[in-house]
Formats: sequence, C-alpha cells, structure tokens
Amino acid sequence: QAQLVESGGGLVQPGGSLRLSCAASGFTLDHYAIGWFRQAPGREREGVSCMSLNDGSTYYADSVKGRFTISRDNATNTVALQMNSLNPEDTAVYYCAAAFWGCIPIATLKGTTRTPAENGVDYCGNGTLVTVSS
Repeated sequence: QAQLVESGGGLVQPGGSLRLSCAASGFTLDHYAIGWFRQAPGREREGVSCMSLNDGSTYYADSVKGRFTISRDNATNTVALQMNSLNPEDTAVYYCAAAFWGCIPIATLKGTTRTPAENGVDYCGNGTLVTVSS
C-alpha cells in the first residue's frame, strides 16, 4: 500500500526551528515532484514548498521564503522540510505530498476548493501538527 508518513511536528517557541520528515512506502519518490502544504483552522490551505523531479528546482510560498528549505533523499525515499525563524502564523497541520506531473498541483492548492487529489496530487500523508507559541 502506497503511503506517506510525516513526523517531526510539535510545539516550538517563536523564532525556533523544526525539521519535518516524510517517509514514503509502497512507491518511490524519485518518480515524483515532492512537497509540503499546510492547513490551519480558519485559514486557507497553502502550498508551502515543492521540489521538482527533473531539475531539482524548488518552489516556496512567499510566506516562508528564506526561512524554509526542502530537501529529498531518494536513497532513503524521504523528504524533509527544515523550518527556521518560525512564527505563530506558521502554526498548522503540515502535509507531505507527491505529484507525478510536477509542482503545480502542490503550489496551487491555495485558493482552490479542490481536494489535493482533484488538484493533481497523487499522494499525501495524514499530516503532522506544528504549533508555534510562547
């Protein structure tokens, strides 16, 4: 059974850092663009970051640019999101995602009522909660 499983969420103080990890099983990530999106109560779902398959180019939402870094390790079939300088607006459930047709399905999740699958995401995990609070 193909699945993505996130880990690494938790409570962190403003200004702190967290590293999220995502492990894939049942399929290999090196055939997919991979990324992260987040959902906070009362706020729009947002594609946070993505790394393409072909050239490793990256996408970051303006809200996280310069603070978050995405990486992938095809040898271990994992994806990571290093999050620095966290602020309370980063509080959300973070989901790992994989899309065969590139980063657009992940990057365009904001402002659409489509589900991730309807938007072209092939796999996503159940999410990990990140809470930024003092």
